[in-house]
Amino acid sequence: MRAEIRVRLAAHRTRLIATIRAIVGAPDYRRYLAHMARAHPGVAPLSRRAFVRERQAARYDRPGTRCC
Repeated sequence: MRAEIRVRLAAHRTRLIATIRAIVGAPDYRRYLAHMARAHPGVAPLSRRAFVRERQAARYDRPGTRCC
């Protein structure tokens, strides 16, 4: 019984963290790796650092997307 509760809590924690990251716009490297393995199996994925840099550039380096 206790092991089942731990598994459920871990799953809820994982979903909560993913939800919070999505709300604040933090890039999800694990999700990116899963996508690359599934959709682009022959292509080497970006490193974590390069992935974060690319996602930040995509979010902030577009003219006209900021209010201030």
